[in-house]
Amino acid sequence: MNVRKVLLSIAFAVAAPGLLHAAPAKKLVIGMAFQEMNNPYFVVMREALEEAGQSLGATVITTDARHDVNKQVSDIEDMINQKINILLINPADSVGVKGAVEAAKKAGVIVVAVDAQAQGPLDSFVGSKNYDAGLQAGLFMGKYLNGKGKVAILDGIPVVPILERVRGFKDSIKKFPGIHIVDTQNGKQERDIAMEVTENMIQKTPDLVGIFSVNDGGALGSMAAIQASKKNIALVSVDGAPEAVKAILANTVFKCTVAQYPRDQVRIAIGIALSKYWGAHVPSTVPVDVTTLTASNAKGFSW
Repeated sequence: MNVRKVLLSIAFAVAAPGLLHAAPAKKLVIGMAFQEMNNPYFVVMREALEEAGQSLGATVITTDARHDVNKQVSDIEDMINQKINILLINPADSVGVKGAVEAAKKAGVIVVAVDAQAQGPLDSFVGSKNYDAGLQAGLFMGKYLNGKGKVAILDGIPVVPILERVRGFKDSIKKFPGIHIVDTQNGKQERDIAMEVTENMIQKTPDLVGIFSVNDGGALGSMAAIQASKKNIALVSVDGAPEAVKAILANTVFKCTVAQYPRDQVRIAIGIALSKYWGAHVPSTVPVDVTTLTASNAKGFSW
């Protein structure tokens, strides 16, 4: 049984007006605190949230922390004052938001973390299998490089999903004794920074043959640096962003991305939160599958 499909069915059911036989008497207010909005991945999440909110007849409030946990805490305080019933939180800092989660729960708000884990009394966490994403990316790279060569990791901010992707990638590479991770640098998941970092990586290790980026945004900056260097460096990443898929299908140095499902995550989170709001027992963690995309299967994929 595919758990993700089952949970999606539940989420769609609670979000469809025709199936809401016991809708709450008062209008729902759903808030979502994003770590950033300068990323197509989170834009898609917000779109899915707004679509679901419209179907439910709920008021939807969204905020952008711009990677500033202090701003995110303040944003959540403001949403609590606006009497939200449900808080979906995509933390800018898993530890730093603990106080905000506690404040929301004290106010009687249902709290579900999405995409990245948060500390505090959560009702549930819905997120990708990030360790599996790194594992799949590493297995692809190992096979693509025929088990030989020097590779580097283009790291990101130290939140749980990023840490898990790196851990998975490293565990995969251990299966290939002829591949050596020679460099790890932080591209901060941003295209411009990642491009500069990749330039430094290439200068430091002229015989580099592969780079693993923790996200597609950084990978696209890395791709620009690789192409400018005229070197044959294979690039693998995580996300499944439209621009990454396009690059893979165009037979560039971008060879693989392990796709996440941002719309699914939000829809499942809403379904879980509504179930809790109406008094049902909900799972503490809901892992969402990921899919390896290459030139052979990426055509037609979209978030």
